[in-house]
Amino acid sequence: MGTSYVAGASVPFSSEHFTQFSLANEAATARLGAALGRAIGTLSEPISSVGLVIGLSGELGAGKTALVRAVLRRLGVSGPVKSPTFSLLELYSISRLNFYHFDFYRFSEPGEFAASGFRDFFGPGAVCAIEWPERAQAPGLPIDLRIELQINEPGRNAIFDALTQLGQECLQETDRAWRTSQDETC
Repeated sequence: MGTSYVAGASVPFSSEHFTQFSLANEAATARLGAALGRAIGTLSEPISSVGLVIGLSGELGAGKTALVRAVLRRLGVSGPVKSPTFSLLELYSISRLNFYHFDFYRFSEPGEFAASGFRDFFGPGAVCAIEWPERAQAPGLPIDLRIELQINEPGRNAIFDALTQLGQECLQETDRAWRTSQDETC
């Protein structure tokens, strides 16, 4: 019997839903992004059923866009991967999935997320990677996997926190890919 997925279904917090990765340099960030991309590819069937929402937090320059760029490279995107800071959204088609890269940094009013219509992008077949999700000021934003990037000169720390069953499986697959690969190809 397979796992049943319910969009936004919470799982209880425990240490197994939380993992920290130490990233010594930009290559390590790319490796972690490739590991996350591999996890997304592995979980494409449940993602096509319920979607996956990843929230990325951290200071300016912490590596949020660099991480997403590496995810997209691992998923086969070869063209430019731009930061959506000014456009708010960049869209990529990956096999059966749509990958939406959002940046809510410029949101400053509570109603901006609701007025944007972006909630319509969340759902089956969608991977939504959101930089600055806290700025959406949207209660109930269905984040499956929260990633906080912290600057720890000269490198970074990436803290993954799984908030749903699908987020937990994504974290486990990312960790497995990270541990079994020593380069950016994961």
